[in-house]
Amino acid sequence: MKLVECVPNFSEGRRKEVVEAIVDEIRSVEGVKLLDYSMDPDHNRAVVTFIGEPEPAKEAAFRACRKAAELIDMDKHKGEHKRMGATDVIPFVPIKNMTMDECVELARSLGKRIGEELGIPVYLYEYAATRPDRKNLADVRKGEYEGLKKEIETNPDRKPDFGPSKMGKAGATAVGAREFLIAFNVNLDTPNVEIAKKIAKAVRHISGGLRYVKALGFELKDRGITQVSMNLVNYKKSPIYRVFDMIEREANRYGVKVIGSEIIGLVPMDALIDCADYYLKLENFDKKQVLENRIWGD
Repeated sequence: MKLVECVPNFSEGRRKEVVEAIVDEIRSVEGVKLLDYSMDPDHNRAVVTFIGEPEPAKEAAFRACRKAAELIDMDKHKGEHKRMGATDVIPFVPIKNMTMDECVELARSLGKRIGEELGIPVYLYEYAATRPDRKNLADVRKGEYEGLKKEIETNPDRKPDFGPSKMGKAGATAVGAREFLIAFNVNLDTPNVEIAKKIAKAVRHISGGLRYVKALGFELKDRGITQVSMNLVNYKKSPIYRVFDMIEREANRYGVKVIGSEIIGLVPMDALIDCADYYLKLENFDKKQVLENRIWGD
């Protein structure tokens, strides 16, 4: 059996009834298992994780995208997280007996269907990208919904891979294939967002930080704090503990404390075991000592 993971992100984190309606579309597809979904009111974003065989997973992603387009109006959407569409991003991740090339074909097939049947502009990214300047999701999403809406009709470089060169209230969607990603946030005890932005700049790869880290600084107004919000695109080479340590050191430079961290969505057990190994300074530790690994196998 082939197994693929899909982690669509939707631009709604405050209206539970809307997110539930979207998630119900995923639940309605036989052969798909919903693993997790979470809502973030500050980012005004929901992250959903499900697995299934390729065709059912593609169908579930399409139905969820269709429902989001019905219920989310991007002209009214506000939130801290970068976004360009009601269904902002749909990544496929190979899990079992799947190659990355197969995930690429899945992404392109879904993107074509969304563009043709829903009339939503679709941009392919990461391994599914058809152009090198669209491999990085941040480049695809540049200008967010408001900026892309102005450019898509006049700038040939912003022409979508599928769908019309015109945006409605559902905005645009990025569809791609990628490796496993960990969404990891670190909260700081300061309302000064400039400090969070400076720390994010220090830690992210594009400005000289850790190779597999994407990071931005945000203000969490309701809590009176700020956050370094990250995507760890290769947790084995840029592990969580190394990222956390670097942020804590940078925060100390500004007289700021780390007050907590959070993982959005799911995380591989190995990533957390690596943290325990590092902070506990375990000697001669073997992951085969983990009970669940012995029960279920590697």
